[in-house]
Amino acid sequence: VQLQASGGGLVQPEGSLRLSCAASGGIFSINAMGWYYQAPGKQRELVASITSGGMTNYVDSVKGRFTISRDNAKNTVYLQMNSLKPEDTAVYYCNANVDYVIGSTVFSRDFWGQGTQVTVSS
Repeated sequence: VQLQASGGGLVQPEGSLRLSCAASGGIFSINAMGWYYQAPGKQRELVASITSGGMTNYVDSVKGRFTISRDNAKNTVYLQMNSLKPEDTAVYYCNANVDYVIGSTVFSRDFWGQGTQVTVSS
């Protein structure tokens, strides 16, 4: 199973970016998906998560500005980031709890995408 993230970049304050993360390879089903961020010198923290049924959860600092969504047919999770602030600058990682099959056995574990840099600066 691989997660491929894309969509980061440099944006001015109050600008917008949309991150995408597509899962592929041996997937039986995907449970919760989420986005984490890690600023320099800080621990990786949850930004937002979404269940397979579409229930969402956000860290307080991004509520009202960020929206997480998913396309189950494409095994893809998105993070729409609006009204970006300099303190949103970080490497963003996608995460998915995936059920996958090896032989006749179903396994379940978390997978991580490669990070994508988001820089908010004028």
